[in-house]
Amino acid sequence: MEIFWYIIIAIVLSIFFILDGYDFGTGIIHLFFAKEEKDKVVIAKAAGLFWDSNEVWLVAGGGLLFMAFPTFYASVFSGFYLPLILVLWFIIFRAIGLELRGQFDYPIWKSIWDKSFGISSLLMALFFGVGLGNIVRGVNLGGVENGVSTYEAHYFFLPLWNSSFSPSGTHPGVIDWFTIIIGIIAVVTLAIHGANWIRLKTNSSINEKLKSIVSRLTWVLIALTIFSLAVWHVINPRPFGNFADNPMFLIFPLLYLAGIAGQFFAPTYWWKFCSSSMIIVGGITSSLASIFPVILPSTNTLNDSLTIYNTTTSAYGLSVAAGWMIIGIILLAVYTIVQKKLLGGKIDDMDYGH
Repeated sequence: MEIFWYIIIAIVLSIFFILDGYDFGTGIIHLFFAKEEKDKVVIAKAAGLFWDSNEVWLVAGGGLLFMAFPTFYASVFSGFYLPLILVLWFIIFRAIGLELRGQFDYPIWKSIWDKSFGISSLLMALFFGVGLGNIVRGVNLGGVENGVSTYEAHYFFLPLWNSSFSPSGTHPGVIDWFTIIIGIIAVVTLAIHGANWIRLKTNSSINEKLKSIVSRLTWVLIALTIFSLAVWHVINPRPFGNFADNPMFLIFPLLYLAGIAGQFFAPTYWWKFCSSSMIIVGGITSSLASIFPVILPSTNTLNDSLTIYNTTTSAYGLSVAAGWMIIGIILLAVYTIVQKKLLGGKIDDMDYGH
């Protein structure tokens, strides 16, 4: 039952990062490459028409974590308190940036909210990548000091960074050189995904330019991926052990590689968007598979890592929650499908309805 719920939550969160990921990527492209007002309007619309429904999947993922793995939920929401508060502010400023830019036709007004949308999108992508880096790297569970836990074994609290900016040792911060690498990979990946979405859904004048941008960013992503794999042994002495022990897990990095190949060889915008979705899913699932069944490693030897087995609720709770989960997922899937159907095709002439 634990594995079933783990898979369901992984699927829901992957859907969130595919859907809201193109919103983040659209904001990054908007920030750096949209220069003319007509492009800014249509690119903002490519995110603004979809962002609120896409983020419902994040709420669903949080609810499922609370139902199935309450100990893990309590641990990460207290330990990652600072970055989660920052992400909350980024969500706010990204939303109001989209909603307020069209309220008044003044250049300085639009510029302020364009920056709000773009910078918030960039930082959200970065912090979600940093969060994944923290999950892979591990945290100081129990707040061990001098060989003694300062609080319960499954709790922790991280500063935004420590003085050494190092992932090694028992006192890492949220941001260190390793998690920043993963964060930058997330930014590049979602920028590619957002560019593919813009080309798929709009007739923006920069669409042809985005073709070369995607190509260059894909090479950057390849280089960053190779570098992150090369330094992974600093974090995990046996970084590829799970893949050697369970060859079926190799499907996840192969999915990632297939997505990268698709950026060069996919014949249409739709297939390029599907390929960048594969990069996102492959990256997330490969990271999770590398530490399975652990879901939050401990950087000290005193307290055990959190796994899908020691953080789950009772078997009865899981069985009761399964019924509600199925109903909720069906409703959410119907909502998403209907919305995407109503907003099918190019959205250039659609009304954002500020």
